[in-house]
Formats: sequence, C-alpha cells, structure tokens
Amino acid sequence: MANSYDAILIGGGHNALTCAAYLAKAGQRVVVLERRHLVGGATVTEEIHPGFKYSACSYVVSLLRPWIVRDLDLPKHGYQVIPLEETFTPFPDGRYLLRDADAERTRRSIAQFSKRDAEVYPMFGRAMSELGRQVKPIIDQAPPDPTSFDPREIFKLAGLGRRIGGQGETWTSAHIKMLTMSAVDFLSEWFESEQLIAPMAVSGIIGTFLGLRSPGTAYVLLHHYMGEIDGSFREWGLAVGGTGSVANAIASSARSFGAEIRTEAGVDRVLMQGDRAVGVVLENGEELRASRVISGVDPHRTFLGLVGEHHLEDGLATQLKRFKMRGSSGKVNLALDALPEFTCLPGHGRHLYGDITLAPGIDALERAYDDAKYGAFSRRPFLDIVIPSLNDPTVAPPGKHVMSIFVQYAPYKLANGPQDWENQREAFGDAVIDELARYAPNIKDVILHRHVLTPWDLEKTYGLTEGNIFHGELSLEQLAFLRPVPGWSRYRTPVRGLWMCASGSHPGGGIMGAPGALCAQAVLKQGAR
Repeated sequence: MANSYDAILIGGGHNALTCAAYLAKAGQRVVVLERRHLVGGATVTEEIHPGFKYSACSYVVSLLRPWIVRDLDLPKHGYQVIPLEETFTPFPDGRYLLRDADAERTRRSIAQFSKRDAEVYPMFGRAMSELGRQVKPIIDQAPPDPTSFDPREIFKLAGLGRRIGGQGETWTSAHIKMLTMSAVDFLSEWFESEQLIAPMAVSGIIGTFLGLRSPGTAYVLLHHYMGEIDGSFREWGLAVGGTGSVANAIASSARSFGAEIRTEAGVDRVLMQGDRAVGVVLENGEELRASRVISGVDPHRTFLGLVGEHHLEDGLATQLKRFKMRGSSGKVNLALDALPEFTCLPGHGRHLYGDITLAPGIDALERAYDDAKYGAFSRRPFLDIVIPSLNDPTVAPPGKHVMSIFVQYAPYKLANGPQDWENQREAFGDAVIDELARYAPNIKDVILHRHVLTPWDLEKTYGLTEGNIFHGELSLEQLAFLRPVPGWSRYRTPVRGLWMCASGSHPGGGIMGAPGALCAQAVLKQGAR
C-alpha cells in the first residue's frame, strides 16, 4: 500500500530525523511528518529578517554524539562546526573575566579575582572532563532497568556500579554530589571568587525552573560539560549556516538511505485500533498506517494530545501530568548594523567571537529567579550571547551581524496565565535589551531588527509544550529510567506500537541525537527477535 510504512515518525526535530536515518539505513520504509514548512523542530535556521539567518531557538552545538556523526556520515551532508573558544563575562564594576584556549591568559584573568582560583581552575577542568568521560557511557546507551531480572540488565547495572565505584571513594562522592547538590554549592567546594562561580554556575540552570542554589542543578551543569567536537572534550561550537544546518544534514543523510520526509504535514492524532497504535491521521484528514508509530514530540503532547487520555492505562495519565515541563527561558535574536561595544573592553577583539555571559553575581541571578517564581519575567535576566556572524559570515550580509541571546528567566505561566505573553512580549524584549545595554551602551543604536520568542511562542510555533527546551526538566526524578515515567524509559511506551525518540526520553535534551539513535536501536532489536 502506498500509505503503509514500517515506521511513521511524528515531528521533524533532529532526534526524529536521526531515528528515521538509522531505521532507513537498516532497510525500513520510513516517513517523517513535520507540521512546519521546514524540518528541525527547535534546531532551525530561519531568515526572519531579509539577509539575516537566525538560529531561531537552539544556537550552539556540542552534545551531538560523535558516533552518530560517523554513522550517518554527516560531514558529507554539510555538517560543519566551528569551536567556540572564548567565554567573556563583563561585570557592572567595569572589570571582566575572559577564559579562552590560552591557559596563561585565562590564569591571569581569573587571578585578578582570586590567585587561588587561578591555580585550581585547570585541576577543576581535568576533574570535570574525567567525570564527563565516566558518565558518557550512560548517555550513549539505553538506561538500565533497576527492576528487571533480565541478566543483561543486571550486568549493565553492575558495570555502571563498577565504573563509578571503581574510581575510588573520591570519585563516588563526586558523582553523588553532582546528582544532589546545587551548582553554586558544588562549585564553591572548588572556588572562592563569585566572579568565577556565577558565570560557571549558570550552566546548571539552563532550561530548568530552578535557581543557582537549587539542589540538582549540579547535574545539569555536568550535562552541559559533556560536549565533544572532533574528539575534543568539553567543547561547544557554532554550526556553519546556523543550527538548522545540523537538522538539514541529518535529513539529507536519512533521505540518502531512502527515508521519506514530508513538511506541512501536521499530525492530528495517533490512529488507534483497540489498544494499539496503527498509524496517524493528518490535519488534512489523510490516514497513514505503519507497524510502528514513533513520536518525536514531547511526552505531554504525545500521550495527552495525540493519543488521548481515554487510550491510556489507569494511573499513566496522572504520572504524565506530574512530569514537569515548566518552560523557563526565552530567546531574542537581533540583526545588527554594527558590533556591540562593551564598556569594560572596547573594540572588536576575540572576546566577541565566543560566548558572552551576563551573570553579574549569585545574588543577582537568584533575584532573577525570584521574579519567575512569582509569575513574572526577570527584570534583570541572565543572558547568554553569541554573535555567529563573526565566525560564519554566511548568516548575515557583509558588514552586518546576527546576535543570538538566550534568556533566563521567562516562566511559561505568568501571573495572569501563559496567554498574557501576547501582551508582555515586547516588554520582555525591552528588558533583555536594557540589560545588555548596561554593558554595551551602543546596542540600541545598532539594532536593525529583533525577533522575540517567549515560552508561549516556543509552544505555539515550535511545538515545545510550556516552552520547555528539553521536553521536560532534567531534574533527578526525571532522569534515566525515570524519564518520562518509571517503567517506560526505554523508548517503548505502554501503548502498543507506539515509541518515543525525542528529548523527553533518556538521555534528555540538547542537540544530542542520542534519544533518536537509541530508539532506532531498540526498534530494530525488537524486530530482530
């Protein structure tokens, strides 16, 4: 039958495309269905202002698994990443911190705040790299099932225990601390200067509705430390052509193996036959059938939306509603006529080529979180900024620039409800620009266009429930075999014939590809039995 497939992938995000590529490579007849006019989900490049290409949502690359890049031969399909080597943090008092690939220059920059921290910093980097290497096998395979009596699962759990425990008491303690401590408390065991702790700790709150001092944020920090580019550990980079080029490379690879990819093909619902998913019904009424339906959208949208509560077992809907989405961030993209001039470091040096972090202090960032706790966007938000056009001139006209600003906090649920974002979007954008202007006063004079995305926009336009960029928080109770719900963390779902392959599954969010690839492995393994 022309409309019958081995697998239907709902959503064209990078994980669904990765899953489709692996299945097609194995000879499966696969179709990917994307609601929008382009693939990528939140991994997209869009020319919203003429001549300027925004990485509209996700904007840096690091967590994409190297084995996926190799398996799918992504460089052949246009995948190219430029490393980000600098992290520049200006402070309100006119000083700044600059960390880059030059170890001595970094040491001198940190030493102005603490000579002790300057000496400890390289040791911390080596320790985190080692922690990341030990944890990396966990994110490169399906989560172990602690309730299983299957000998293979028992051996997997035993191997995990040996890997952690075999490093000695110090490393075992470090793992436990990473899972339970706040980012600030964990970093404070290493460092004493707030000017170093604050910009390092913000990696622990990205995509979470938590503060720097909230328990569990140390793990999120580690999650962001597991970046790897071309074999170099703890690296982040910019995709040439914007992050949409990552999704386009994966899509090109999938097509080369025979996968069909359809855009402007929104799915209205999963087609059920009794207790089994047998296909999908598109928004235009067309029906497609398949042996397996694989969802590349988040757990709430999958089960409570596309499947429907009436098809779920008792208690499952309740568990899914407890799965925390809680979007907490927004995005502002700018087209610039010229580069920003930072008061503390005038000129257009290397400090503009990497990551620019506006994290003035721990208390200031906690106050930003306080605003969000009571239903308001942060008046003085944390900003993470990159200027991709400095490294990649293809994303802006000659002499012009693109600026990408990640913003925290922007709670999905405002005091008057999420729909109030329609009224507060521009005020939110103003707050972001005002904060940046405190450090780079010329910014307001060089803006040609701004594109403001609130959590409400992330939900409505990009399909991220509550605007959550990770398809669910990376909190301890929502990791590994608990993601998205206990007992169903290994890509199969309680609905027969339905699978999940996106960030709401293990190992979580970021431009990683692992949920998609691991889901494909699980599907093919089942089919081989």
